[in-house]
Amino acid sequence: MNIYIVIPAHNEELLIAKTLDSLVTQTVLPKKIVVVNDNSTDSTEAVVNNFIRKHPYISLVNTTSSEDHMPGSKVINAFYKGYKTLDDAYDVICKFDADLIFPENYLETLITNFERDQKTGMVGGFCYIQKGNDWVLENLTNKDHIRGALKAYRKSCFRDIGGLKPAMGWDTVDELIAQYHKWEIKTDESLKVKHLKPTGNTYNSKAKHKQGEAFYKMRYGFIITLIASVKLALLKKQPRLISDYIAGFFKAKKERQSFLVSKPEGKFIRKLRWRKMKQKIF
Repeated sequence: MNIYIVIPAHNEELLIAKTLDSLVTQTVLPKKIVVVNDNSTDSTEAVVNNFIRKHPYISLVNTTSSEDHMPGSKVINAFYKGYKTLDDAYDVICKFDADLIFPENYLETLITNFERDQKTGMVGGFCYIQKGNDWVLENLTNKDHIRGALKAYRKSCFRDIGGLKPAMGWDTVDELIAQYHKWEIKTDESLKVKHLKPTGNTYNSKAKHKQGEAFYKMRYGFIITLIASVKLALLKKQPRLISDYIAGFFKAKKERQSFLVSKPEGKFIRKLRWRKMKQKIF
């Protein structure tokens, strides 16, 4: 299977070399890697160019966007700057972050999972963060969810979901829409990826309502939004975020912000969410 990888990067001079090192030493190499240098003010471009000189399947795209590290739109807009430079000969398209260290068998194992079941539309491992001398699971989501940092899509699944949404919640709505189209999501616990910069470390205060807005745009409804808000805030060990998320939900509702999913998709998503909650309770 041909694997293409797009890596959005903003001021990652200290980390992206580790990410690329881990990708160019895979047991199965990717066919193409595109790094999107998004408005960096450091030496990210120079670091990537050093790899390009040694590895012809790596390329660089420079783009300029807002300096604010807003979740969702910034990273997906950068992803598409790179994606548009690629041809259509891929079997799997990956969106990876620029602060990860992948185990050497990561891509080989992705392929194994995709080939094992043709209904598998997305595959991913798990992010681990360093605490002292240990690497521990970055426990922000359920184990059946693939983190936005390391998404891998079968081409036909990527097309069915209409690509990635440039909005907060893109890495949840992609899986929900994939399941609406009968695709299965596969997480592989054997794939332990080192996450060098824990999620949310660079988000600014303007983003505090974005999660609640995302719940609204995914047509969760208030009750599911409340439950999801409490769960996520407690996972982040920041209970004060509950009020931010709920405020974001009502802000989006008042402003009649555009939904990310259709009415039938929204109905499916709510049924899926309730079913999974019941399964955990009973």
